[in-house]
Amino acid sequence: MFGFLKKIFGGNSVDYKELVKNGAQIIDVRTPAEFNGGHVKGAKNIPLQSLNQNLGKINKNKPVITCCASGARSAAAKSILLNSGFSEVYNGGGWHGLNNKIS
Repeated sequence: MFGFLKKIFGGNSVDYKELVKNGAQIIDVRTPAEFNGGHVKGAKNIPLQSLNQNLGKINKNKPVITCCASGARSAAAKSILLNSGFSEVYNGGGWHGLNNKIS
């Protein structure tokens, strides 16, 4: 039954820990103030509103995991990156949940 639901809703599980181990970049698209209040170790802070102007700071040859507070801004960031020629981008959702998945 669960497998059937996964097929319908596209529940591809992503191994974020493995992605990071293999060199994935974590881009936190929250504001600098939010980022300074806590973030995933090694994450790069590029606020969503300035993402387009800072695409050069992200390596197109490595997977990218976006994160934010809840997952909404990171979903928008994923779309921006995919539309800008990045081929492997994952929405890691909220930074706290992502941190738990990779530590």
